[in-house]
Amino acid sequence: MRGKQDHSRERVLRRDQTDAERVLWQHLRNRALLDHRFRRQHKVGSYIDDFACPEAFLVIELDGSQYLDLVDSDTARTGFLQGLGYRVVSFWNDGVLLRIDDVLHAIVEALGRPDEGRSARLQA
Repeated sequence: MRGKQDHSRERVLRRDQTDAERVLWQHLRNRALLDHRFRRQHKVGSYIDDFACPEAFLVIELDGSQYLDLVDSDTARTGFLQGLGYRVVSFWNDGVLLRIDDVLHAIVEALGRPDEGRSARLQA
């Protein structure tokens, strides 16, 4: 039996999602993308990922301009996740809002490469 965990931070993040998170979630929820189950604000270790598909070991991060100052922490998070076997793909918020089809195509490509343990910054 699992121990009791505090998920209040994840709940707040799901409730207060960004416009880009809201748009992307509409395309990922209810197994809408290749029948893969995605989770929002999914905790892995001490990190809370924007979206994760645990069955495919894929993490999706959405970044806004505030993340330009957080390169070191992003690198540490990515290294931790890769150490667990996850692949990390990142998109800029404006890429999601302006080019959702390109973003979805990149996610489909990432889902199709389950054996690659790498991180990518996709400019979509």
